[in-house]
Amino acid sequence: MSRNFYLTTPIYYVNDVPHIGHAYTTLAADVLARYRRIMGDRVFFLTGTDEHGQKVEKAANAAGETPLELADRVMKRFQLLWSKLGIEYTDFIRTTQERHKVGVSHIFSQLMAQGDIYLGEYEDWYCTPCETFWTETQLIDGKCPDCNRPVDKLKEESYFFRMSAFQQRLLDHIDANPDFIQPRSKRNEIVAFVKEGLRDLSVSRTTFNWGIPVPDNEKHIIYVWFDALSNYITALGYPDKEGNFKDFWPVDVHLIGKDILRFHAVYWPTFLMAAGLPLPKKVFAHGWWTVEGQKMSKSLQNVVEPNMLIDRYGVDAVRYFLLREVPFGLDGDFSHSALVNRINSDLANDLGNLLSRSTAMINKYFGGTLPNCGELTPLDGAYRDKSVEMLKSVDTLMSELAFSKALQSIWEVISAGNKYIDETAPWTLAKDPAQAERLGTVMYCLAESQRLVYSVLAAFMPATSAKGLGYLGIATAPDEAALVWGRLAAGTTIIKAEALFPRIEEKAD
Repeated sequence: MSRNFYLTTPIYYVNDVPHIGHAYTTLAADVLARYRRIMGDRVFFLTGTDEHGQKVEKAANAAGETPLELADRVMKRFQLLWSKLGIEYTDFIRTTQERHKVGVSHIFSQLMAQGDIYLGEYEDWYCTPCETFWTETQLIDGKCPDCNRPVDKLKEESYFFRMSAFQQRLLDHIDANPDFIQPRSKRNEIVAFVKEGLRDLSVSRTTFNWGIPVPDNEKHIIYVWFDALSNYITALGYPDKEGNFKDFWPVDVHLIGKDILRFHAVYWPTFLMAAGLPLPKKVFAHGWWTVEGQKMSKSLQNVVEPNMLIDRYGVDAVRYFLLREVPFGLDGDFSHSALVNRINSDLANDLGNLLSRSTAMINKYFGGTLPNCGELTPLDGAYRDKSVEMLKSVDTLMSELAFSKALQSIWEVISAGNKYIDETAPWTLAKDPAQAERLGTVMYCLAESQRLVYSVLAAFMPATSAKGLGYLGIATAPDEAALVWGRLAAGTTIIKAEALFPRIEEKAD
């Protein structure tokens, strides 16, 4: 049954260029969005850019441009990369857009009127890169506990959000909704943090100008995280609670990196509680990518640039590798040799080879016309059942955001296909005219199993899926109705497939 499904990536900060971490989150969201569309859901997939704050103002001043000029320039890099990576988002929000400013000002005003935001004075240690205040006890060796950079002692007038008032309510919500924070290890981390005690949160700054002014007090700028997190509702038209907001809120899943979990699992839910709005159904924090065992950093010059990867290996190979290599939620390590190995073994040897063998035999033995399927032997039935079970398995695993396991399940059917060829030995059957019907059944089972494989692969590898289905005589995009065994009609023209993924022989860097 069709339903509305809303998912988001974080909005990406415009003081940096897109790297593999940004690509990973956005790709996971795209795969989930594509899969839900295949299953008939009405999907709203949101991404965008976070364009306010002191870091942007500083970076713009250093570059000799206005903050908005910097944001306009960097924002396009994200949009161009998403286009190149095959990301099909519904909406791209920018925090400099008027629709966003209106929504943020509204929620801030509401919370002030209720007394959930009040004016006070703030003094603590401030980390500019993280845009976060820390207490003396939270510092590690006198530095920011998150990024290990120096901090500055700041004292300023500030508006505060009464986050402390929502501590027990947040704990109760987490307890009543076991899937609210995923994976489980991250849920435990947040519970421990909240139980330590929530302090009221400073939600305005007076030390810079680039941001949304506090309503009726323009010397204050709304704290960048209060501003940024609100994008998830302003993109749906909030404060208008009709239309997209009514259809899609609360969000089904916020996909984020683990470094911003606290903002999404503590700050954001308490803001929403204060505003009287429903909480997200799920916040899923994935891991980080290291490179050849080392943390990515500009100083090490080991930041993996996604455009380069796509140019070198092809978009679908990159999409496959990023979601297959590491279970979603854990940290992963990137290396060119691992990527080349996946291309050669999984994509060239397994996936591409099976399609090449199958379509070549249908062309050789049946002139490229798909034969009728006769009575299934136990061997055929087991292959069919494995293919059908894969569809159920993938559906369950996708609901758990277990992308790597879903791909593993698909690849088990591909491996079963190559084994099925060896066990049925079509080349032997072809020598005996009395075995013509049996040979036809084997060819049909091979083609039909792969039709199901390429149908679900449409979420992960859209171009490869379209190519594979094209060789199997299907020009339409897959939908839920196609995910049933036996839909491939006898008499369909099957085209002999060219290599989908040629092997990479040169030595990887």
